[in-house]
Amino acid sequence: MKMSEGVEWALHTCLNLAWVEDDRPVPAAALADYFKLPSAYLNKQMQALARAGIVSSTSGPRGGFQLARNPQDITVLDVVVAIEGSEEAFRCTEILRDAPDGEAEIDYRSTCVISQVMRKAELAWRKELAGQTLADVQATVESRFPAVPGQTRHGLRNRRG
Repeated sequence: MKMSEGVEWALHTCLNLAWVEDDRPVPAAALADYFKLPSAYLNKQMQALARAGIVSSTSGPRGGFQLARNPQDITVLDVVVAIEGSEEAFRCTEILRDAPDGEAEIDYRSTCVISQVMRKAELAWRKELAGQTLADVQATVESRFPAVPGQTRHGLRNRRG
């Protein structure tokens, strides 16, 4: 499975927004400039996060993005699904049906061992991502790199004027 770079960008941007203390929206251009990302592409990811209710968007000259929920209420899976969609990574197309001994009336998605193994692996992956909140990630970063929240606030403040 390969996720788009938008997932990484969205997760880092949400984490940065978690450290903004003044409750003012941060412009997409400032968020993009912080990591030297293409502004239009990051804005597309931010719009997906807004549609998912993870961030809120304010238009106008003082507009931008801010978290719409508390970091403890946003899971890593929420962000991944907002960017990548909710479709399963493995899609059983029931090729066993067309095998020499295949039977048309069998639902091979539920009886095929390969399909079961892949579904079990994906559920474990999703469970792990759903069990990690933005607040968990934030706490880990703050524990390992205590200067990062202040550096991020300062860096974003300098980019939004």
